[in-house]
Amino acid sequence: MNIYINPSPAEQEALCKRPSSDNPVVRARVESILERVRTGGDKALKELALEIDGRAPESLLLSREEIAEACARVSPKVKEAIADAASNIRAFHTAQMPSTVEVWTTPAVRCIQKPVPIGKVGLYIPGGTAPLFSTVLMLAVPASIAGCKEVVLCTPAGKDGKVSPEVIYAASFCGVDKIFTIGGAQAVAAMAYGTESVPKVDKIFGPGNQYVTTAKQMLAGKAVAIDMPAGPSEVMVIADDAADPAFVAADLLSQAEHGRDSQVMLVCRSREFAEKVIAEVGVQTESLGRKEFAEAALGQSAAVVFDDEDAMVAFADIYAPEHLIINTEKPWTIADRVQAAGSVFVGAYTPESAGDYASGTNHTLPTCGWARSFSGVNMDSFMRKMTIQVISREGLEALGGTIITMAEAEGLQAHANAVKIRLEGDGK
Repeated sequence: MNIYINPSPAEQEALCKRPSSDNPVVRARVESILERVRTGGDKALKELALEIDGRAPESLLLSREEIAEACARVSPKVKEAIADAASNIRAFHTAQMPSTVEVWTTPAVRCIQKPVPIGKVGLYIPGGTAPLFSTVLMLAVPASIAGCKEVVLCTPAGKDGKVSPEVIYAASFCGVDKIFTIGGAQAVAAMAYGTESVPKVDKIFGPGNQYVTTAKQMLAGKAVAIDMPAGPSEVMVIADDAADPAFVAADLLSQAEHGRDSQVMLVCRSREFAEKVIAEVGVQTESLGRKEFAEAALGQSAAVVFDDEDAMVAFADIYAPEHLIINTEKPWTIADRVQAAGSVFVGAYTPESAGDYASGTNHTLPTCGWARSFSGVNMDSFMRKMTIQVISREGLEALGGTIITMAEAEGLQAHANAVKIRLEGDGK
């Protein structure tokens, strides 16, 4: 990791650039996959599985027998951990449930905002080198709390042709309706367009590789809604000289091991501390099973030193990290001022991995600076807000003049007439 001392505004802007995910080759390939699934349905899904993975499943949908067999292979210890984590996630998300708002804006004019669950949601759970069964909890638990009528899940099979049993167990534990062994952009296309087997959903949630992310972005607002723009995982750690370098190094590596395109950022008060952390990163990296991923991510990461706390906070808001860890002597003096971060972890004993798994907050978060304008997944993500208004004749008489004046000023005479006809009539 390179060290930067009090970088200029131009240097800070450069440091905030993420690894590029705009690959024209990927976009062209995804576009082709989307069209094939749109027009070919299940047949196209099986053909793509054969082309990409070297095998085509007989059935895209896991049977009850397959689900039961997979669940039986999950250890009691993991099942207990899943139950504990789900309990915390459920507690925090249940508290977020929106309530109905009802206001009499004027006498005889009643306006209501009613939260309504999204009907059908699709969850994408990555497979590959790290099947994220924790993400099943982060998405399926709030979907259950919201009352979504149908929850379907797509996840790719591994090299052995089987889906991670932990992913299947977590989905079954959370009451997911259907589990499909489909991965990549084709899974996103299947949920967006619908096929003979896969239901068309109203909104798609979940992280994925560059093909999955590109597919979600290309379909957003056209065929389906998505949770948020998201790219490779990232963390920023703000630390002072009182922090334990081993803690900070461990936090940086917990994100760096996600993948080669992940990014980690250390923000601290002295070069000496930065050097201690970098040395500790080197030591801890050697023992990681995903060492090669961590080393690749560290190659595009940095340590940034600032003389004062104000500059640290300002830089954090410019970077707008997915995860922000504040490990300083007085962390709340920073945490209370930060405006742009997906999720904030305050204090020396609050590792980012707590939020990834079991503290109760959601780990599906905006990346690539989108934390300036997007929230992470929460209960509002699974709800719509529908408004209702009820107006009596007396209410329309009081409001009518305003409506007619505004409608006529906009040149929309039929809008004005909808009020005039009612007020001029006898109420039949």
